[in-house]
Amino acid sequence: MEHPVLYRKRIIPEECIRLRDDIILDCNEDYILTSWNALKPRKDLHHGYSCYFLKDGIKVSKFCADDRSLLCWYCDIVEYDYDPIANTMTVVDLLADVVIYPDGFVKVMDLDELVTALEAGLITEDALKLSLLTVNRLLEIIYSGNFATLQKYINEISGALI
Repeated sequence: MEHPVLYRKRIIPEECIRLRDDIILDCNEDYILTSWNALKPRKDLHHGYSCYFLKDGIKVSKFCADDRSLLCWYCDIVEYDYDPIANTMTVVDLLADVVIYPDGFVKVMDLDELVTALEAGLITEDALKLSLLTVNRLLEIIYSGNFATLQKYINEISGALI
């Protein structure tokens, strides 16, 4: 796969932006691996890496502080819309997120936004079901001790860049 132009589309708040500063480090039919600096710099979040698992509907990101220390692993539940003619990949955020902190604590976030989006007609019932089923599959991976399979591409590249 040739490196596509990446877009991030949010439902709440509604926006679609080009990720022009993200650097694609690796790309194939299974995943896209990127490095990035925070779009809106914060005191804690400085930069990170993301791996878009194209067949699984999951984007795994490693959030880092300025000193390269791990803040958390942030997992977005997403859909991908690839336009081969324009070579663009729009990553649609399906609202639910899973965060894994360095101490191993796992937090599921934004399930309430799924209901809000459904009631407002911003997502379909099928998209809501897909989001919840993907969260469930991700949690099964995490709780079975297999999250390292989703971290490996990021860990390989981020370790090489230190």
